[in-house]
Amino acid sequence: MWSEHIWDEVKMSIWERISTVDRRIVFVLIFLGVALPLIFNFTLPNTVTNEVQATYDFIEELPEGSVILFSFDHDAATLPEMAPMAKALLHHVFSSKIKVIGTAFRPEGATIGNKAFQVNGAKFGLVEGEDFVFLGYRPEITSAVLGMGENIARVYPKDYRGKPLEDIPLMQKTRNYRDIGLVVSVTDDDTPSYWINYANARYQQAVVPALTAVMATTYYPFLQEKQIIGMVPGLKGAAEYEQLIDQIGDASAGMSSQSIAHMIIVLFVILGNIGYFMIRRQSGEF
Repeated sequence: MWSEHIWDEVKMSIWERISTVDRRIVFVLIFLGVALPLIFNFTLPNTVTNEVQATYDFIEELPEGSVILFSFDHDAATLPEMAPMAKALLHHVFSSKIKVIGTAFRPEGATIGNKAFQVNGAKFGLVEGEDFVFLGYRPEITSAVLGMGENIARVYPKDYRGKPLEDIPLMQKTRNYRDIGLVVSVTDDDTPSYWINYANARYQQAVVPALTAVMATTYYPFLQEKQIIGMVPGLKGAAEYEQLIDQIGDASAGMSSQSIAHMIIVLFVILGNIGYFMIRRQSGEF
């Protein structure tokens, strides 16, 4: 009896310790769970979803020399989520020897997009004006999207550098949507709706939204109705795309950090609840 009583006290002490663990221990474990994958580039398995696979497959099937239009329509506030997906998509496009045109309907997006073009283009030794062109920012999205269906040069007489479009080799071959294989909208707002409603509905232009995770549910109906080719939703979508192109980067590491942090939180929630019920049970409350 005495030994059983001692054992009950020991068990009670263990569950009490678990239920009242110092929050600093939790914070340290969360910090390690987030930091270690980023430091050591550790990644967890990631299942590729159909919408991301469809985007990858569509780009893979485009002939060499095709043109894709990237629209950067987000601010710096969402850059940690948007930059990895833009990087992965541009890597795929540039490595496939596909030409790229860039635009922006948000002021910050122009700077962000131009930098993405310059950095990623330099990795492949591409020539601006021949392999890629960044057109810059336009404030009125509806008229711009519709105008590019007729004549891109009327909407953007000059590129981001101030060079006339008629003097740019790539733009001499690209007049309107008939010369563009795909539009990719990298965005944190409802910009894809404009591409769908005007570029796709009126000109049958293929569209892929690359957007924040919280926006993904808004565009699944468009995906089901085949008004968009595919979708790259949030950091997870970017991590899936990195996996497809075999270029593990910031998105994969970021998703691993999130997953480990979530597992730690769930573990403590489970242990806390078990501890709560075990203490009540041993104290005879039920």
